Amino acid sequence: MSEFTPAWLALREPADADARAVELLDPLREYLDGTTRPVIRDLGAGSGSMGRWLAPRLGGPQHWVMHDRDPGLLALAAAGMSPFPMVTVETRQSDVTGLTAADLAGASLVTASALLDLLTAEEVDGLAEACTEAGCPALFTLSVAGRVELSPADPLDDELEAAFNNHQRRTHGARALLGPDAPGAAVEAFTRRGATLVEQPSPWRLGPEQAALAAEWLRGWVGAAVEQRPELAEPAAAYLRRRLDAVAAGDLRAVIDHVDLIAFPSRPR
Repeated sequence: MSEFTPAWLALREPADADARAVELLDPLREYLDGTTRPVIRDLGAGSGSMGRWLAPRLGGPQHWVMHDRDPGLLALAAAGMSPFPMVTVETRQSDVTGLTAADLAGASLVTASALLDLLTAEEVDGLAEACTEAGCPALFTLSVAGRVELSPADPLDDELEAAFNNHQRRTHGARALLGPDAPGAAVEAFTRRGATLVEQPSPWRLGPEQAALAAEWLRGWVGAAVEQRPELAEPAAAYLRRRLDAVAAGDLRAVIDHVDLIAFPSRPR
């Protein structure tokens, strides 16, 4: 799915913005009320879509610290915040899987988009520990939830969904990824540390207006399913042709479930 290329990130950004659960922002604004210049650490910032979505909705002066492994994406992220003159930005080329409370010292908020499902159970647990020990809330958006609803339905939908979800749970090197189990793991990890959680669905809803995104998503979804189960290659190729034809004709609708959640620590900093 070319998950981390600038082209893919730009293609998905409008759908991400439409999907994120704005209901979570009211308790966040209330929590941050009185913070004159909140410091926001954006983990796995990519090209910066989270900052472009959240900064204007929070309003006022802010300082963003954007973490990512890819220096090219970080440059795009920083440049993309230029429309917000009250926002300052710094970038950190770093691996976010081992952050500690000391690393988050001074943060008013930790946030990430489409990140949790790429982590292991140990990494999610460590992130929950770092955030709660640092005493800052954490807002995680667009975690894969594992449910896809396509209309019209096709007999192969469920089998491909199951194969894709198992691909998301694959072992990558020595890391056993959580995939669609990540939201539940995050809720458990933060709750165990006394945090208060609020959770909301944040599905992509794709129709004819999002045809380019739907086609690219389908290619990646089917490709991952076949990588997980090579025996599906032949029927999946015919399935993909049918689905792409339906996208081109404006006849396909897709609801791709994600979950947004915010965790408030029991002991604010």
